[in-house]
Amino acid sequence: MSPKFTATPSGKFSGPGFTARCVLGKGGVVAASQKREGDGASPAGIWPVRNVFFRADRIDPPVTSLPLVPLKPYDGWCDDPAHRLYNRPVSLPFAASHEKMWRDDHVYDVVVELGYNDDPVEAGRGSAIFLHVARPNYEPTEGCIALDLSDLLAVLELMEPDSEIEISF
Repeated sequence: MSPKFTATPSGKFSGPGFTARCVLGKGGVVAASQKREGDGASPAGIWPVRNVFFRADRIDPPVTSLPLVPLKPYDGWCDDPAHRLYNRPVSLPFAASHEKMWRDDHVYDVVVELGYNDDPVEAGRGSAIFLHVARPNYEPTEGCIALDLSDLLAVLELMEPDSEIEISF
């Protein structure tokens, strides 16, 4: 059985033999059925891990058995509920609303895509829910889970392709 990890609103991210500080969304944690695009909330539930995106110009490829995807300056993620590519990676420039994955800050130096609202995608139910690098002051996210870079790299070594992350109330 693959390791399962849990993130809590109290700031604890844990799994088998692993515990670290984390931060969740500025809107708190909401039931996935209540999650809406732009609400800043983290969706409660158990979410599979998908791909690991990373900035090869800033860090070495993380040690993990998860699929690795080097980020490029033109990578984005569609967050426009009206667009057919909602909650999907896109190439920039992109006319619809989107997030830039290639950021000036370091929060997306390593990004783990979570399988939230992706099978199937439901318009307006939230997009770009990731596990990524925390800001130095652990400022709340827009709905993601964030860890210190060293903790994120350590947990990636423990994750397997069928690992899951639970965001709990």
